[in-house]
Amino acid sequence: MAADTLYIDDRIAIAGWELTENFVLASGPGGQNVNKVATAVELRFDLLNSPSLPERVKANARGIFGRKLSKDGVAVIFSDRFRSQDRNREDAREKLKDLILEANKPPPPPRRKTKPTKGSIERRLKAKAGRGDVKKMRGKVGDE
Repeated sequence: MAADTLYIDDRIAIAGWELTENFVLASGPGGQNVNKVATAVELRFDLLNSPSLPERVKANARGIFGRKLSKDGVAVIFSDRFRSQDRNREDAREKLKDLILEANKPPPPPRRKTKPTKGSIERRLKAKAGRGDVKKMRGKVGDE
């Protein structure tokens, strides 16, 4: 199944030879099956050296993948949610797909600076003066 192409979107597809799967013993529920069958999947993908991904995705990947990305630029996705190997394999591929889609999103529009309105400035200053008056009234009572 690792030989199957992973389609990310209409422009990005990862060839099966770029993905490496290792199966390891999983922890958690599953009874005796956990001790006998290697159901957990460790999916590896050389993200930074992949010919399938655009440069923008590779640049954004460092922040998106976080600790899932090794120093060499290899993404390591681990899945042991399910009791069967096939479902864990699909889950790992979906996790990789979601992370690449997140890295492929366009950057947010730049922030436009705005000025506060004249009315909001006046209200703010009036409120500050009112708070100052309240604090002045808290002082000692003097002789009048």
